[in-house]
Parts: sequence; structure tokens; C-alpha cells
Amino acid sequence: MGLFLAGPIGYCVYLAFTDLQLTGQAHSSFVGFDNFTSAFQDDAFLNAVRLTLVFTFLSSVVGQNVLGLALAALMKRASKPVRTVTGAVVVTAWVLPEVVAGFLLYAFFRREGTLNAILDWLGLPSQNWLYTLPILAVSFANVWRGTAFSMLVYSAALDEIPTEITESAEVDGANGPRRLWHITLPMIRRSIGTNLMLNTLQTLSVFGLIWVMTRGGPGNRSQTLPLYMYEQAFQKSMIGYGTAVALLLLVVGSLFSVVYMRLLRTEA
Repeated sequence: MGLFLAGPIGYCVYLAFTDLQLTGQAHSSFVGFDNFTSAFQDDAFLNAVRLTLVFTFLSSVVGQNVLGLALAALMKRASKPVRTVTGAVVVTAWVLPEVVAGFLLYAFFRREGTLNAILDWLGLPSQNWLYTLPILAVSFANVWRGTAFSMLVYSAALDEIPTEITESAEVDGANGPRRLWHITLPMIRRSIGTNLMLNTLQTLSVFGLIWVMTRGGPGNRSQTLPLYMYEQAFQKSMIGYGTAVALLLLVVGSLFSVVYMRLLRTEA
């Protein structure tokens, strides 16, 4: 743990307070909090923070979480063949390498792609989705790829709910929405919190999917923090500044983790 985790993190913390560059510099020097100050004064960084929060909320907090729960609930009532086919299709998207999934969704959303072909066939207007709505396109791609994890978590959680409780609620006249709100959600609250935390941390670090689909463009309209960090550190050669951005991303993830941990500790 010290060699492969604590050591690299400590070295990154040190680099974040220096002006280290990949090229054109013989020695680096300590600059204190200048990198962090520059970040918060940079409109591109603030835009990346905003897009990261939008991307995380749409694709993880709402998309993967809600769709995963819905699929798990539907599969619980479905026949075995339907569960087998649905599970295989959803899990296949999850196990695909991120770059492969990115190319598939790029082919789906591009101007001459599958989505526009379907819209043209239906007589509906088409558009260049990766240009007009890039952050929504990459959010949808992340939902498509990552929902399987939520589905598996919630499938296991729903199987742990005693059938006697659900049957008693049905006898008492509770309809589906009431059973969901008053029985199902409270009883799987801890699974919801755990799933949200893991999905959020994974979504905050998504790089390959967005890079393959849009490279953060057009302009910087889909440039989340991982892409901004890569641009500053490896394209502009500012390793110190890029590492400072990485630490700020770590802080964002830590804040989400604190919220979810408090949710897990709260009694239903």
C-alpha cells in the first residue's frame, strides 16, 4: 500500500506545489498555492468543474442509479429467459473496454450515425448530436455502459427483501408505488448509498469514453476535469499545474464520499 498507493499520492501532492514542466525546463521550483490560485481564476477550469458535475449527476446519480433499479425490479418479475437475455445484453455493454464503447457510441451519435438514420426513417429531424448536445451524448454513453453494475447491485439487494413483508403490504392494499416508497427503498437504502458512492467515484474519473467521442469538444463543451487535467499536464506540458487539478478532482470525489457515508450511517 505504501509503495503503490501512498507513495505516488504523496509525490503528486509535492508536484502540485511546483512549476514542473515536461519540456523547456531544467529544474522545477516550489510555487506554493500558485497552481491552485491559477486554476480558480481560469474560466476553462471552472467550466470543466461545472461540466464534471453535470456529467456525474446525469449519468451516475440519475441515469445509472435509476435505470439500474428499474431494470432490477423488472427482471425480478420477468421470466427466466427474459432475465437471461436482458442480463446478457446489459452486462455486455459493461464489460466492453472503455475505448471500444466510446467508438460504438461515437458511431451511434455522429452526423451520419445510427441515431440519425433511425430519425430519418421515422421522418423526424436529425442533427449532429456530438456538436449540438455533446455533454448529453457522453452522459448517455456512460449510462449505457455503466448501468449493469447498478442493476447487479440492486438485483442482489431486492433478493434480500423478505417476500412476507411485500405480501403483507399487498394484502393491506398497498399499490406498487407505495410499496416501492415505504418498503423497497428503505430496506435497500444501504445498497443505494454504496452504489451511488462507487458509481460517482468511477464517473468522476471517466476519460477514455469522452476522449474517443468528443475529445472534450466542440471547443470545451464536453471537457470534464480529467480531460482538462490531461490537456494541461501532457498537451501543454504543465505537469505541476495538471497535478494540482488532479488533487482538486480528488477533493471533489472526497466530498461526494463524505455525503454518501453520512447517508449510509443515517438510520432509515
